Amino acid sequence: MDARSLYRLYIVEDDPTISEILSNHLEKWGYSVKTSSDFSKIIEEFLSFSPHIVLLDISLPFFSGFHWCREIRKISSVPIVFISSASDDMSLVMAMNMGGDDFINKPFTLEVITAKIQAILRRTYDLVAPPSFFEHRGAAFMPSDSSMIFQGKKTELTKNEQRILLALWENKGAVVSRDTLIRKLWDADSFIDDNTLTVNMTRLRKKLEALGLFDFISTKKGLGYILEEL
Repeated sequence: MDARSLYRLYIVEDDPTISEILSNHLEKWGYSVKTSSDFSKIIEEFLSFSPHIVLLDISLPFFSGFHWCREIRKISSVPIVFISSASDDMSLVMAMNMGGDDFINKPFTLEVITAKIQAILRRTYDLVAPPSFFEHRGAAFMPSDSSMIFQGKKTELTKNEQRILLALWENKGAVVSRDTLIRKLWDADSFIDDNTLTVNMTRLRKKLEALGLFDFISTKKGLGYILEEL
C-alpha cells in the first residue's frame, strides 16, 4: 500500500470548481480526501474525518477560515494550510497568528500545492506522532487535556472517567466487562471495588448527557458496557 493513502486531507473551500480540482488531483496522488459539505459544521466534519492536514480558505459562508482555524486549534495541532486570494500581509499575519502552518496564494499551481503538502506531512508525521484524540458519534475524547467535546461543548474528566472511556474506546464495538474496567482502575489507583466503578460510571454518564450524548455508553446486563453506535 502506498504510504500516501494513509494520509487524510480535509479541504474547506467554498468554490466548487477549485474544491473539485484539488480533490481529484490529490486523490490521483493517493491521498484520502474529503471536501466540506456543510460550512456551518466544520468542526463536526473535522472530528468525523480526523484528517492529517487541513486546506482552509479564508472567505467562507457563515464564518471565516480564521474562525475555523481558531476552533480547530482548540482541539488539535493538525497542520493547517490557508489557501486564499487575500494575499496581503495582514491576511498572512492573521493566518499565522490564528495557528496556520502555511499560506498559499490563489491562483496556485497544483504542482506547488502538492509539494507543500508533501513537505508538511513529511515534516509533521515523520518526526512526531499524529495528534491523539478519539472520535465516536461526532464526539471527541481528548486525553491530552482530560476533556470530552461535542457540538462545541466541553467537559472535564477525572482520571478514572478517562480510564473508563479509554478502555471502551480501545474496544469500540465490543462489550467490556466490569472486571476489565475494575482492573483498569486498580492498576492506576489504590483499592477499587465494584461499587466504585458504578459511582464513576454514573458520574461519567451524567457528564456525557450534559453534552447531549444520551445512551453513549450502554449496559449489557451480565456482560459489561459498550460504546453505542447511532
